[in-house]
Amino acid sequence: MAVIDAVIFDLDGVLVESEQLWDAARRELVTETGGTWRPEATGVMQGMSSTEWSAYLHDALGVQMDPGRISDEVVARLLARYRARLPLLPGAVDAVERLGARWPLGLASSSNRPVIDTVLDVAGLARWFRATVSSEEVPRGKPSPDVYLEAARRLDVEPACCAAIEDSANGARSAVTAGMTTLVIPDRRYPLPADVRDAAAAVLDQLADLTVAAVELAAGGMR
Repeated sequence: MAVIDAVIFDLDGVLVESEQLWDAARRELVTETGGTWRPEATGVMQGMSSTEWSAYLHDALGVQMDPGRISDEVVARLLARYRARLPLLPGAVDAVERLGARWPLGLASSSNRPVIDTVLDVAGLARWFRATVSSEEVPRGKPSPDVYLEAARRLDVEPACCAAIEDSANGARSAVTAGMTTLVIPDRRYPLPADVRDAAAAVLDQLADLTVAAVELAAGGMR
């Protein structure tokens, strides 16, 4: 049984419905710069840090711009969409407030730092998070555990005493590898692979199911 001392949320796909917006922003840039979008590109980039996906757009999809500029251009397009309408998932605010009333919260995201800060500010959720980490601030993006390990370090909590809330296969692999009690709320468009479903402490249907009791039950099933 794991004792939970902190909860660490993912951002994209857990709190905001953002995967399609990231996808649209990247596709636009690829098309406008004469690159070639590949059918597998969306899945390949899930969990990548900004350094990794901007290099992928340059190297694999043919965007003839410096990777740093690629990242800046995509983020600018995404933030324009967010400022027009922030796509918070149903129940996101309630879930954060519910768990934040019980545990210190962290956030471990593949999004760039400006995206994290904008979402939490616009949503009015910044005050709930004691530590936030972008994968651009660590050596490797998800599925490597770096971003979750850094979030735990900034919270001053052992990884084994953290619960992680994820939606994607690569995100869940990251949290599991970090040694955290991992609860997954999968996007129905991207079914969880069997290895991820087996490794997760719990698989939930929706944010409304993410309660203090659900986290404690999931931790109780950990060895």
